[in-house]
Amino acid sequence: MNTFVYIDGFNLYNRSLKNTPYKWLDLLKLSQSLLQPHHNIKTIRYFTAKVSELGDPKRPIRQETYIRALKKTIPSFRVHLGNFQSQIKTALTVDGKWVKIQDIKEKGTDVNLAVHLLHDAYNNYFDCAVVLSNDSDLTEAIRLVKEYHKKNVGLFLPHNCYPSIELTKVVHFVKQIRVTLLEKCQLPNPIPGTNIRKPDTW
Repeated sequence: MNTFVYIDGFNLYNRSLKNTPYKWLDLLKLSQSLLQPHHNIKTIRYFTAKVSELGDPKRPIRQETYIRALKKTIPSFRVHLGNFQSQIKTALTVDGKWVKIQDIKEKGTDVNLAVHLLHDAYNNYFDCAVVLSNDSDLTEAIRLVKEYHKKNVGLFLPHNCYPSIELTKVVHFVKQIRVTLLEKCQLPNPIPGTNIRKPDTW
């Protein structure tokens, strides 16, 4: 069964990897571990945005290093970038003072994922699609792929969240990403044949 995997990078990071030592995650090994042997993983699409150096100038370097490691390790790996939007807002502090804050929001990941999912289904690129996210905004796109294109659709669910009821209703199966699996599915360090290493601060 030809299978495409669609990964919401920020959902994965914030729900499963943040504040853990497992950020050097091998996405192909993780996917293979969660799926049955008859799933032939043809492509992994990874949706994210370039992070800001605000507050941590090494953050973009760590992200770029990780993406380079995935590209070297997984031939079928594809990256799709959204963007961050920043605006200044005012907020009331607990002691009653108004202050200006910089509000940064990631934009485009869910839309990009939904568009590529529908595009690939329309072109009959896969028999099964698996979405790693818990974002209910993807529900309608998944429903269309399942009902109109007659594809199997699964869900990889980050462990540190309550499952989206909307998503679980429209998929064929759900696989939970457990912490023990994250530990087992780490990239080699360094990446063989390269000088790419896991960042020390990770």
